[in-house]
Amino acid sequence: MSTRFQNVISTMEQFAELRSEYGSPSERAANKVISFLDQHCREFISKSPFLSLATSDANGQCDVSPRGDKPGFVMVLDDHHLFIPERPGNRRMDSIQNVISNPNVGLLFLIPGLGETLRINGKAFVCRDPELLEKSTVNGRTPTLGIGVEVKECFVHCAKAFIRSGLWTPDSWLEKELLPSAPQMYVDHSKIPNVTAEQVAKELQEGYTNRLY
Repeated sequence: MSTRFQNVISTMEQFAELRSEYGSPSERAANKVISFLDQHCREFISKSPFLSLATSDANGQCDVSPRGDKPGFVMVLDDHHLFIPERPGNRRMDSIQNVISNPNVGLLFLIPGLGETLRINGKAFVCRDPELLEKSTVNGRTPTLGIGVEVKECFVHCAKAFIRSGLWTPDSWLEKELLPSAPQMYVDHSKIPNVTAEQVAKELQEGYTNRLY
């Protein structure tokens, strides 16, 4: 395999050496994984307005997609199942295609201001159950489908990444004028003739205002 990287760990024998170098996880870290949605997981999900959904296709090509809405938008159905409504997006449907070809998914739930996150791994289904879709109605608009997840693993992840990054610390945030320009990125990446960043910015804002649901 050709790679730009020279010193690569690529075998389980090398990993075993790496494990001996790093040491074993603490008893707490080793034992923190549970296989069902207990009261702590349920409370976390009920207060989370945002998650990242990791999927891959049948060939292992990976994708991570954001999902967000008011806290509690992800429904816990029972100890082993949850439901994520599919809101209007860019119509690429990358996650949907991946779930159909490879149902294994990973979820990362965030709560603003909280450093710890909730990780859930399981098996996903593209779901059109009328009752679940109806319960996901917002502003009179009912989603056409959602992603159901059969939960296999749940565990809390420590806050070190958030502390190091300062993600929830406003003093660490860039000034608005220093932020990357998403409209300009759209223009440069898509290379559609006669489309300007100003046009894209206007279209994005219109979608953010009128087509969230």
